[in-house]
Amino acid sequence: MSGPLQDITVVDLSRALAGPHAAMMLGDMGARVIKVETPGTGDDTRGWGPPFVGPEDDPISTYFLAANRNKESITLDLKSDDGRDVLTRLVQRADVLIENFRPGVLDRLGFPVERLHELNPGLVVLAISGFGHDGPQGGRAGYDQIAQGEAGLMSVTGPDPDNPQRIGVPIGDLLAGMYGAYGVASALHERHTTGVGRVVRTSLLAAVVGAHAFHGTAYTVAGQVGRAQGNHHPALSPYGLFHCQDGDIQVACGSESLWVKLAEAFGIDPATPGMATNRERSTNRDLVTATLNTAFADWRLDDLLPRLAELGIPSGEVRTIDRVYDWDQTRSQGLVVEVDHSVLGPIEIPGPPIRFDDNAFAGGRETHLAPPTLGQHDASIRAWLDADEPA
Repeated sequence: MSGPLQDITVVDLSRALAGPHAAMMLGDMGARVIKVETPGTGDDTRGWGPPFVGPEDDPISTYFLAANRNKESITLDLKSDDGRDVLTRLVQRADVLIENFRPGVLDRLGFPVERLHELNPGLVVLAISGFGHDGPQGGRAGYDQIAQGEAGLMSVTGPDPDNPQRIGVPIGDLLAGMYGAYGVASALHERHTTGVGRVVRTSLLAAVVGAHAFHGTAYTVAGQVGRAQGNHHPALSPYGLFHCQDGDIQVACGSESLWVKLAEAFGIDPATPGMATNRERSTNRDLVTATLNTAFADWRLDDLLPRLAELGIPSGEVRTIDRVYDWDQTRSQGLVVEVDHSVLGPIEIPGPPIRFDDNAFAGGRETHLAPPTLGQHDASIRAWLDADEPA
């Protein structure tokens, strides 16, 4: 293995998406990630679909493939003596343990934090929950869409305040995984000085609230409650989705100079009352939107985008997922990688969103491991533990 975390071993007890995403991020940077799964069923997402691919009698979930590259899989019954014994030995050799059980479950399995640090004082523990490990609702189960609603994200997403909308990807899970991996990296750095691991905690609630950005301070400082405004920015205009002859286009004017360039190029007086300043345009967003839709109405997308680029106006089309992955720019950034799956053979999967300055490969490692089949590494991991036992 290679990468900045190549000397780090991660035990991944998590399932679904938030914890597995955090573990995958560490694996992308070169860590050895050992995914512990329930015998027979494995991670819940192995059954999530469609779509499924592969043999009809044992289909593979593409959802599972999305969150589990660069990992090994071992099956353990943590309620059995053997399962607890193997987990104990893994903890003793690990640098990081990731779990997203409901608060208290790991304690009941015999592995409270105190026990984990008795076994390995340097262990960094990442615990991801739905709404936090404490507080009046700390024990609630966490699911992404519920968290998007509870944490306010749906109230600022959608066409208008009366039609709240979830974001089309499980953003609460993904953000919790990202924040978790960030916390783990920080704790590992601290361990170089202290020699002691610590517990890193985050939650779907924390992750979504942490992404409120300007909506947060609009309320905490100005007392203004953000509301859904469709595909247009609440504080900048024009900044959003517009229509042309054969499709949709997005335009972002982040300064007055850009507005002037845009308006003059399309026959609009930039000093028109109600549109002369960003503050006016944000207040009169419907007017600005209607004016630009009229200006763009006779333009084809393939002509309009180059014209806006020539003017220096940030813009872009609205791509479907297939057009994203087929796009040469996406592939130039290492965002698609080929891996050799033990059942499916060579497949392409989304790649890590980070590259280092040598630009030789995506993520922190030269080659990527395919998401594992259930228990694929049972024998090899047990053999490694046996070989590593002190004499």
